[in-house]
Amino acid sequence: MDFKQLGNTGTLVSELCLGTMTFGGKGFWEAIGKMPQKEATELIKQAVDSGINFIDTANIYSEGLSELLLGKAIKDLGLDRQQLVIATKVRGRMGPGANQIGLSQLHVIDSVNDSLKRLQLDHIDLLYIHGVDPITPLEETMRALEDVVRAGKVRYLGISNHPAWKVMKANAIAEKMGWTQFVALQNFYSIACRDVERELIPLAESEGLALMPWSPLAGGFLSGKYSRSKQKAGNSRRDEFDFPPLNKEKAYDIIDAMTDVGKEHDVSVAQIALAWLMKKNSVTSIIMGAKNKNQLNENIASSGVSLSDEEMEKLDSVSELVPEYPGWMVTRQSEDRLPE
Repeated sequence: MDFKQLGNTGTLVSELCLGTMTFGGKGFWEAIGKMPQKEATELIKQAVDSGINFIDTANIYSEGLSELLLGKAIKDLGLDRQQLVIATKVRGRMGPGANQIGLSQLHVIDSVNDSLKRLQLDHIDLLYIHGVDPITPLEETMRALEDVVRAGKVRYLGISNHPAWKVMKANAIAEKMGWTQFVALQNFYSIACRDVERELIPLAESEGLALMPWSPLAGGFLSGKYSRSKQKAGNSRRDEFDFPPLNKEKAYDIIDAMTDVGKEHDVSVAQIALAWLMKKNSVTSIIMGAKNKNQLNENIASSGVSLSDEEMEKLDSVSELVPEYPGWMVTRQSEDRLPE
């Protein structure tokens, strides 16, 4: 297992991150996974034994149950806290009250305190804001995040599901005020949906931000269970919970190409999808979930798949983004300013 820097920090995280969205299965989240404590604990042990030191959860996953299961597993396994990097998130609704949602100072601080209790930890290594709050000023959110960092409850900050301009604006506010800035991005990134390459990845590369792709298998669509001739898997959450959205006709072409490459390596379509992401220099750690030990083993094994330049070119070509303005104009106008 290789390790990479968490953005501009000196902290190292494994190139694969164990996602815990399948833990619990309470309410809406049952469609994604409903792993009980025993299996969750076994999965965490398996991940840590394989060299993974990075575990990702969120307060909203199964209405807090995912954090509870993770915290108990860490305690029951007697894991060395200083060898783990634990990430969680804040923004989603955590109760019926008018203020139990969003990125207000009130909700951020309450949520961090509640997450620490559920996780049975004294600090969170990486706290993401989980999405945009259209009514809370960024200044208020950044002030709240600075407060939890200064209180020793959070070590690093990350931002998820925000457009590039908001990331830059938030960090500019923090820099101006002498507050803690975001060091990490968590965004949907998959060979079947490369939208982050338009603005967010250039931002990450320019500012030295870590990038953690979520849903690298596009919600199971790249698991190997789907193809143009088999558009219902029968045993996949994608059948009932068709998310995240993507261009499926294009995705079928990508799956065909990955199937061919997979045969050359004697590995699955899912492993090729993960190996493709790992080859991208902008990617720090890929968040991958699992419903059982076999699935986790297969995902971990993708770190040993080495794609050739020719194979990457084939996969890049079939999954290439359609040029959009102003991107195509920037490319055109840069031609006479860049060395050949």
